[in-house]
Amino acid sequence: MVASNGRLKIALQKNGRLTDDSLGLLRSCGLEFEFQKQSLYSPCRNFELDVLALRDDDIPEYVQDGVAELGIVGENVVLERGARVKQLQRLGYGACRLMLSVPLRSSIRSLRNLRGKRVATTYPNTLNKFLRSKKLRCEIVELSGAVELAPTLDVADAICDIVSTGTTARVNGLRPLLSVMESEAVLIANPKAFADKSKKSLIDRLLIRFSGSLQARGKRYIMLNAPVNAIPRLKQIIPALKSPTIVPLAEEGMVALHLVIAENVFWDVMERLKSAGASDIIVVPIETIIQ
Repeated sequence: MVASNGRLKIALQKNGRLTDDSLGLLRSCGLEFEFQKQSLYSPCRNFELDVLALRDDDIPEYVQDGVAELGIVGENVVLERGARVKQLQRLGYGACRLMLSVPLRSSIRSLRNLRGKRVATTYPNTLNKFLRSKKLRCEIVELSGAVELAPTLDVADAICDIVSTGTTARVNGLRPLLSVMESEAVLIANPKAFADKSKKSLIDRLLIRFSGSLQARGKRYIMLNAPVNAIPRLKQIIPALKSPTIVPLAEEGMVALHLVIAENVFWDVMERLKSAGASDIIVVPIETIIQ
């Protein structure tokens, strides 16, 4: 049986917006497997781990019940399901918001205008908790899909649905009113898994790999040469993880600097470093950072 073969198990969304990024994360951690969407699980060849392919809505419950020790799923799904799981790590992808939206011509302009109105959603538990926190009573209309059509069909006065770019809402004549929660992909675990020493050891090893891969995302390793007297100016420019590594060169008065910078500031930093005296700049992609 898959649930009792002694290997660690991690549940992923088998087909959806988190699937590709989740598979990419596992493979960036050096895990080798063939992911089969039509198959329940895919065994890793070089790690005691099986990858389970499940519906995202089912992942929190499977992890809670111990069918899988770990799972990667949207934080919004975990909250809606109310699963008794431990959140181990935010994964930095799959960002979205659970948003209250209303038709463009609606007279509803603020949260208080929703009092007594009908709100359609596939997240009734999360919405109900939010409304209670605001001491606001609404009629929650629970739907299983196509929530954005509810106002057009006169099923609801407003909707509460997941928004990534907002394109779907705009196409359906909706405007945002208020964000209920922000979400991204998270790594969750069954708390009881840590009581098993062998499983805990595997989880700890996997967490080191996850952390190293996530730390490296969007960063570049830079090597450059510069005159010794330019070091104070260069250090003021460098937005490094820590102080740069400085190595003397054979040429007197020259040093090599090794540093890590974020990709989103790379070109601006490179131009400033060159103006401050840097030369022979080499840029190398980073796969993992272990701290």
